[in-house]
Amino acid sequence: MKSIVTGGAGFIGSHLVDRLVKMGHKVIVLDNFSTGRKSNLSHHAGKNVKIVKVDISENRQLDKYFKEVHYVFHLAGIADIVPSIENPHKYFKYNVIGTENIIKAASNQKIKKFIYAASASCYGFPKKFPTKENEKIKPMYPYSFVKWQAEELVMHWAKIFDFPAVSLRFFNAYGPRSRTTGAYGAVFGVFFAQKLANKPLTIVGNGNQTRDFIHVYDLVSAIIKAAQSKKIGEIYNVGSGKEVTVNKIAKIIGGKKIHIPKRPGEPDRSLADISKIKKDLKWKPKIKIEKGVKELLRKIDYWKEAPVWTPKSIKKATRIWFKLLKKR
Repeated sequence: MKSIVTGGAGFIGSHLVDRLVKMGHKVIVLDNFSTGRKSNLSHHAGKNVKIVKVDISENRQLDKYFKEVHYVFHLAGIADIVPSIENPHKYFKYNVIGTENIIKAASNQKIKKFIYAASASCYGFPKKFPTKENEKIKPMYPYSFVKWQAEELVMHWAKIFDFPAVSLRFFNAYGPRSRTTGAYGAVFGVFFAQKLANKPLTIVGNGNQTRDFIHVYDLVSAIIKAAQSKKIGEIYNVGSGKEVTVNKIAKIIGGKKIHIPKRPGEPDRSLADISKIKKDLKWKPKIKIEKGVKELLRKIDYWKEAPVWTPKSIKKATRIWFKLLKKR
């Protein structure tokens, strides 16, 4: 089998590449390395992995990489809320135009399945928990809006052109190689960098806000299940189906903690209804949050080069957040 993974040098993408190689696939990674890291794929040197540095939003001559490809996993894109407010055009270009270019290249081949990595942020502030796939779509920021636009593009191709696509709405992924940059990004990257530097863990608000954390190994298993299924044109939530407070995460990690002001525009709860993917794809998460976090703590040196977000730097970032929201 031959597969393409866009964004394959990133957090989730690199783990997917690992799994595909283990399954015997030849893998082509398309990545511009804006956030992906070559070190995430260094262990594949000389093996069945070809790494191509390319910007899919700029390069429309992508057909040559898709010859005789069986599966396409489209994970490339740029994330984070505040930068998307500052530069929405950039986010549209990378996430929507980039997706269109990949769809067109994939459409010229007889692929078995196209998997799109969507975002649960499309729900905005949902009224119902756990949140089902048919919940009202209400993107709150340019990032979530363009991710949803790209999903609509993929689903349109599936409906009109019988394109074998499935969209997976990821909730909060965590695990080895998770992104460590961005004051508004992954809580694990921020917390672990702080712990390694013997700094207090900065908890936003009272810490009682919840998130649905899904371990990257479970997430990759869901991606593989979707690729191997006969389902086309379906959308699935991919989460743990459990909500965990930020306070609990901080408690498992341990150490001193301080609270900083809550940022406006952030949801208090996140909880995926995963009954559809359980039923259709016979998939369910296996790694409990306690086990997942403790395993990460054993590999905490990974975060030694991560930026340490101090209370001062996070307060500064929060002021930027307030300023940008006032412009909306």
